[in-house]
Amino acid sequence: MTIEAVVNSGQLAGAATLIWRNGEVTHSACAGWRDIDARVPIERDTIFRIASMSKPITSVAALMLVEEGGFALTDPISRWAPEFSEMRVMRSPAGPLDETDPAGRSVTFEDLLTHRSGLTYGGFWPGPLGAAFGAALGGDIDSTVAPDEWIARLAALPLIDQPGATLHYGHSTDLLGLLIARIEDAPLGEVLERRIFGPLGMHDTGFTVPREKWDRRARAYGFDDAGRLIARPTGPGGSFLAERPADMSYVSGGQGLWSTVDDYLQFARVFVGNGAVGGVRLLRPETLVRMTTNQLTGTQRATAEVGGLPLFASGHGFGMGVAVVMEPEQALPTVCGGGRGAVGWPGGFGGWWQADPNDNSVLLFLSHNLVERDQFAKGVGFGVYGAITQFQALAAGSRV
Repeated sequence: MTIEAVVNSGQLAGAATLIWRNGEVTHSACAGWRDIDARVPIERDTIFRIASMSKPITSVAALMLVEEGGFALTDPISRWAPEFSEMRVMRSPAGPLDETDPAGRSVTFEDLLTHRSGLTYGGFWPGPLGAAFGAALGGDIDSTVAPDEWIARLAALPLIDQPGATLHYGHSTDLLGLLIARIEDAPLGEVLERRIFGPLGMHDTGFTVPREKWDRRARAYGFDDAGRLIARPTGPGGSFLAERPADMSYVSGGQGLWSTVDDYLQFARVFVGNGAVGGVRLLRPETLVRMTTNQLTGTQRATAEVGGLPLFASGHGFGMGVAVVMEPEQALPTVCGGGRGAVGWPGGFGGWWQADPNDNSVLLFLSHNLVERDQFAKGVGFGVYGAITQFQALAAGSRV
């Protein structure tokens, strides 16, 4: 089944794809619709909300600050966020919020970059913890809570594990982004524009889409319980999938960016260019090596989960903001394929990418399909993964 066939079957609204290899784009194709009702097709310059594909970008910005001496990876985050000075850890993530023990040590910047901070997403935990997260923090991606208040409210919630214990996917990168903003004394969007987007020519990437570009946005789609595509005006926790309110100051460094395949290509090339793209250096080679080297112990790989899935038990490790292929024959391709040392990290709206230094390639797949967690158990929403698999097969064929 081709990507077009997945679209025609009603399992995917549409997608934009791109393959870059050895310095040139060798494939670019689009399928489906950025607005089904208006019959407006997806095009190469369509702007998608990329969800967790934002995390590697925020992580690179943090490591740029490390290189400049802004902070050390081993520094406690309480240096910049004293709200985190005295953290408590839940005895059970499913238990009462007041059954806690003191944290054994401070949360560090390295903990945030590797998701070993003990922070989580509330939606992963039904019961008291999930309810408390929703009440305190607002939407997972867009929140009416201002940044400083958001940090304070997050710090008032207990951790679900001791800092450094193992990977728990969650708000670590969101917090990292807001700490970058404190350190730089500027909104995170301005920091990313100055440090990454501007230098790399990523003119269509940011936390908001300028009004003059609204017609290029992909409309967000999801599924009803019968598996039929439907428009989705809002996302997890009430996040805005069309446009954020103009007065919203909170931004999600972990999930909030919009981008295009060509813009994200510019960023992804950092991982096959020893930290530089077209003469613009973001990271020193040794910093990039550390970022793209697995940071998890064997025990942590075995126990780490993302939304209940053991993504790192075999095939992948996790570096700093990116998954790292360790055993290619066992790697789950919808996380990141390629040879040993290839990196990537997908987004919850169907975006996916990988950068593979073994053959100097970057693959990109962007779509706007949101699937609720409980729908997977009903077999709803897997079309996007089928389309990604077809795209990877095409890329493999083009390599021959």
